[in-house]
Amino acid sequence: MKHVHLLTEAREAYEDAMTTSRALRNSLDANDQTLCSLMTQMEQMINAYLDAIAPEQKRPERLKVEATRTNGQSAGAAVRSFA
Repeated sequence: MKHVHLLTEAREAYEDAMTTSRALRNSLDANDQTLCSLMTQMEQMINAYLDAIAPEQKRPERLKVEATRTNGQSAGAAVRSFA
């Protein structure tokens, strides 16, 4: 019984860790959404530029940037492909 206070401290530490983890995940998800938005805007600008500089000529392949997801997690990397 003299170590019961350790269980209480461990539970409080666990709850603090869970709260911190949740806050960090929310921040990362928000930043991930911002990054995906910026990547989409850049993709649109590059493709518009390519259309403007060579409308009649054979153009380079259009750029398509896709976010990858692993195991249902948030996007962690970008994969460039050509459409």
